[in-house]
Amino acid sequence: MLHLGLPVGKLNVCRCPCFAVLMAAEPVNVNEFQELARQALPKMYYDYFSGGAEDQHTLRENVEAFSRITFQPRILVDVSKIDMSTTVLGFNISSPIMIAPTAMHKLAHPEGEIATARAAAACNTIMVLSFMSTCTVKEVASSCNAIRFLQLYVFKRRDVSAQLVQRAERNGFKAIVLTADTPRLGRREADIKNRMVSPRLKNFEAFLSTEVASDQGSNVEAFASEIFDDSLSWKDIEWLRSITNLPILIKGVLTCEDAMKAVEVGVSGIIVSNHGARQLDYVPATISALEEVVGTVGGKVPVLFDGGIRRGTDVFKALALGAQAVFIGRPVIYGLAVQGEHGVRRVVQMLKDELEITMALSGCSSVKDISRRHVRTEQNRLQSML
Repeated sequence: MLHLGLPVGKLNVCRCPCFAVLMAAEPVNVNEFQELARQALPKMYYDYFSGGAEDQHTLRENVEAFSRITFQPRILVDVSKIDMSTTVLGFNISSPIMIAPTAMHKLAHPEGEIATARAAAACNTIMVLSFMSTCTVKEVASSCNAIRFLQLYVFKRRDVSAQLVQRAERNGFKAIVLTADTPRLGRREADIKNRMVSPRLKNFEAFLSTEVASDQGSNVEAFASEIFDDSLSWKDIEWLRSITNLPILIKGVLTCEDAMKAVEVGVSGIIVSNHGARQLDYVPATISALEEVVGTVGGKVPVLFDGGIRRGTDVFKALALGAQAVFIGRPVIYGLAVQGEHGVRRVVQMLKDELEITMALSGCSSVKDISRRHVRTEQNRLQSML
């Protein structure tokens, strides 16, 4: 028998002897934050955050696919003033970089999602709080004035999901992000090998037992198998609408068929995502799926992007291919693990700084100026050879 519910006091990140030496050189990009996080975190937790499903092919592709997109910059454009601000669902944010839902932030830092939310507020951006957070909806809501959305997994006990959605609405959350690609948890072999144990998930304690029977492998996987509703289907969007007045975004769209269906059922936005390559391996990198989804939606609802962002140049490429804004997940965790709230703020600011210089060097003074003609994809190269 394994149990969810390790005491928070036992979740403090450890520091290896070389960590102080590494910290002497301040990280200058997200990849350096990742290396510092690897040194800072216990192996089980680092593997949990950084790992993907099975062979991790899609995990690598999510990042590497960006390298196959090149720029077509414009010259002699006045870029003396760069405006990165934008709006998402009517909310003004300082740049098109938002914080994705990632679970269990207290595994990375004792302040958990509260530190992340405060960083989001300081950066004037949107944070999506994970349904599997280690801080409660109320704790996060009372910690700062960040614009907050709630990620939703639908449980077999629909009343639990409904009560948490309604609690979020009462606490000032502004939208629901339905994660639709997880009827079951993907096979994450590092977690199985490490016998990954989850901390307390305080949002659920009033509703259901967090004890999980599992004599082998990951008890995160065992917990998900017991509670996730694998009968969830398109018709249940209507059920979700019946329990909340908040706008609903659907996360996990990779195909034009699902994009069309999402528009038909009336969602307020689509998030192109493969769950950080943690679900089904060998699905396309999200940047490879983005343009098809954008073309299918045809501007009827906002299309947002999630997966593989490590540079400001990646943000620019996603915007050029039609995303209204992007989410970052693992980079936030790496910043949190290394420097807490300050680390998250630094990660976001690094990406903003890189995006700003990419815009200037591409001849774009605002995000509205970024267009499909600013990038060249593999498809463009193939077409030019015909």
